Formats: sequence, structure tokens, C-alpha cells
Amino acid sequence: MKYDYQVLLLCAGEGSRLRPLTFTTPKCLVPVLGRPLLDYWVELFTRGPKPARLWLNKSYLSEQVDRYVEALSDLNLPFALSMLHEPELLGTAGTLRKLLCAESFDCDLLVAHGDNLTWFDLEEFLAFHSRRKQGVEMTMMTFDTDSPQSCGVVELDDQGIVRTFHEKVENPPSSLANAAVYLFAPAALERVRRLGRGDDISRDMIPHFIGRAQTWKNSVYHRDIGTPLSYEQAQVEFKKLALNLGVGQAR
Repeated sequence: MKYDYQVLLLCAGEGSRLRPLTFTTPKCLVPVLGRPLLDYWVELFTRGPKPARLWLNKSYLSEQVDRYVEALSDLNLPFALSMLHEPELLGTAGTLRKLLCAESFDCDLLVAHGDNLTWFDLEEFLAFHSRRKQGVEMTMMTFDTDSPQSCGVVELDDQGIVRTFHEKVENPPSSLANAAVYLFAPAALERVRRLGRGDDISRDMIPHFIGRAQTWKNSVYHRDIGTPLSYEQAQVEFKKLALNLGVGQAR
């Protein structure tokens, strides 16, 4: 089935918690099993339902991201690719608002933190979003986390709608975490455009979607590789998964 959507991958962060690796490499390009992290996102959208366009923002060590994207041009990707340069970091919410001010979207927009390592059934995620109930404007991907204190965790009603959102609290009420992968319907994008403030999607925007956001659980793999420990864990965990799914084969 064909789905009408575009993608915004947020890749401009400095990855300060992952230093010293990110002193010389942007976090979105750190190697995972010998390949740049962004390779796995590109592969996901190449193998699954194709977006009309992939937007990618850059700021920190942006010349390396430019070279990576130039290399992609040799692959004849099945979607358009556009870059958004930020001389100064706008924050995840600022980047999204800037795109919405410059472009008009009459389709869904998948927004994701491109510096997370994840794999999921893209077609099922899109299909689930397309079946949303009236009044639901966005779909948030969730996952079971082993460190809920470091994540935004959600509490749901019996239909999987977000009723409470807790961003990195000391005593989180659950281990069901926000994976920072969202599908925004056009109505949700218009709501975001009207907000006009805030720097962070999770902290400043998600609270405005309480009761309007449904959740879809990623049961394949998701990990924030923002610290040396989680980065090393991901290298071990993802190796077996990649072999089983045929993910990350050489170009």
C-alpha cells in the first residue's frame, strides 16, 4: 500500500554526552557495526513504504553531513532528499516550526531523532496511524526502556491514548517511553505551527497533544545511543538483530 507522507530527521545535535567520539564525528554519523548511524534510517525508508521527501537538518560538523549526503546521490534513492542548515541550533521544536513556516504539508509528516538507533515495521506504523480514531492527530512511537528516569514516559488510557506525559522525572510511573518518532497528521502540524514557541518537541509540544496522541509500540529495537555505555550496548544488541533481519548490508 502507498502512503502519502514525508520525513524530517533531526540530526543537528552535538552529541555532547557521547564525547570524545563526537569531538570529531557528528552523532548522526557515529559508526554502528561499521556503518554510519544515518545509513540505518536511509535503509529503513528505502526498504519500507517510500516517503515523498526526506528532510535532514544539520549544524554541528555539518561539512561531514554534507559529504555523507553527496555520497547518497550515487545510490538513486527512491525519494527526494533536502537539507536544512542551521548556523545556530534551533532545538527540535524550532527546526520543525521553521520547516512548517517554509513548506506547506497536506500529508503526514514523520518526525524522528535521527541520532537514535532504531528498527521497526515502518509499514505497520504508517498503517496504524492511518486507522486512528476521530480526534487523534498524531501517533507517538513508544518502547520499553531499561532506564525510565532518562526518558519521557507515558501513561495511557485503555485505548492507547496519551493521558499523562512525564519528561525525565526521578520516579517515573512506568517504563513505557517516548521513542521520539512521531507521525503528525496535517491537523497536528497546523497546531504545531500555531504554538509558535518552545525549543523541544517532547518538553514543549507533546503536552499540547494530551488526549490527541495515540501510541504505537516498537517491539523490534530502539535505543538512545547518547552515552558511551548505551553506545556500546547497542553495538552488541544490534549485531544479532541486524543479522536476523538482513539489516545494514554493505552498499
